[in-house]
Amino acid sequence: MTINNLIFLLKNPTFVAFTTIAGLSGVASTLALILIITSSMEVIRRSYFEVFWFTHHLFVIFFIGLVIHGVGEIVRGQTASSVLKNKPNICATQYKDWGKVPDCPIPQFTGNPPMTWKWVIGPMVLYVFERLVRFWRSKQKVVITKVVTHPSKTLELQMKKKGFKMEVGQYVNLQCPSVSQLEWHPFTLTSAPEEDHFSVHIRIVGDWTQQLFEACGGEKKEFQEAWKLPKMAVDGPFGTASEDVFRYEVVMLVGAGIGVTPFASVLKSVWYRYFNNDTGLIPKKIYFYWLCRETNAFEWFADLLQSLETQMLERGNADFLSYRIYLTGWDEAQAAHFTVHHEEENDPITGLKQKTLYGRPNWENEFKTIAGNHPGARIGVFLCGPEVLAKSLSKQSINHSDADPRGVHFIFNKENF
Repeated sequence: MTINNLIFLLKNPTFVAFTTIAGLSGVASTLALILIITSSMEVIRRSYFEVFWFTHHLFVIFFIGLVIHGVGEIVRGQTASSVLKNKPNICATQYKDWGKVPDCPIPQFTGNPPMTWKWVIGPMVLYVFERLVRFWRSKQKVVITKVVTHPSKTLELQMKKKGFKMEVGQYVNLQCPSVSQLEWHPFTLTSAPEEDHFSVHIRIVGDWTQQLFEACGGEKKEFQEAWKLPKMAVDGPFGTASEDVFRYEVVMLVGAGIGVTPFASVLKSVWYRYFNNDTGLIPKKIYFYWLCRETNAFEWFADLLQSLETQMLERGNADFLSYRIYLTGWDEAQAAHFTVHHEEENDPITGLKQKTLYGRPNWENEFKTIAGNHPGARIGVFLCGPEVLAKSLSKQSINHSDADPRGVHFIFNKENF
């Protein structure tokens, strides 16, 4: 098999690239791939999500170019009849004598037919089928039952959809046609499977979320009629690592900022299971860490923690949930005026019995303490937060896991944002 360079030998390569099927398809596929790769950079994904989203749909052009690239038959192989006369295993080393000796006549080559479609057709059929299923699911009616505007620039949407079933920690893709007909954005579900609705908490940080906030009447003080709320399309739910929380007897949950959302679902589900006296609840101890920069980020989640705190106290199982809230945007000097209230029963910031801590956790000490409290346990560590924190917790999980299979082991799971 060889590349048929001879037919292009006397032609300008640029002319060939833009006047032949193989050349044009190759250029189109290469340009599409370059745009896809460059738009995948983190700075593009975070600052210009629409660019990232739309350029990735150039994969259609990439695969079409890949399929038709072989039509030009640049890759050539020896014909079947020529192989019988000029045997490659004998004549390959005697190429100088081709045509001069009877056993090695000049071989005949022809262009190989396109073969890429055989490798592409299967994945493409599966992809089209998956898109059709998602399109059908997204067209099912969704009703917004409640909109809550939280002071921390967070919008809570409670919705209902026929046949919708979820597990803790899962996420959905949301589309608001009145904001954009093409954009879909993923949001973690903050409701529990036991509730009769599903909810998401959306932090207002970009153009799409700001327009959704306005469409839902977030800036209006008066009551908003349900029929005035925008239509929503929901695709999902989809699974995440947080679904495995209930497989461990000891669990560490670490949320950073809005990354607490999957654990809202987990803790709500725990509350409902305790309330219904569920004897099949596997976790026996939950350590919850929440890291926030500002105090207003605590507001929407504090009610849930207060309910859990009260529930555990009433049932005489206050040790089931240990939680620590860290205000990372402050240091002890900034928080000095709150120290006068340190002896009060409830924290002045969150209203919880557990006092707010300032600065960042000492993960080395936290892991040592938990490992000492639960020797021989398999401890699930679940993070929803930035990559820097993920690397730190992953390292601590490895360092504090015993080499002995009978010792304590930390199993790290993460979701990045």
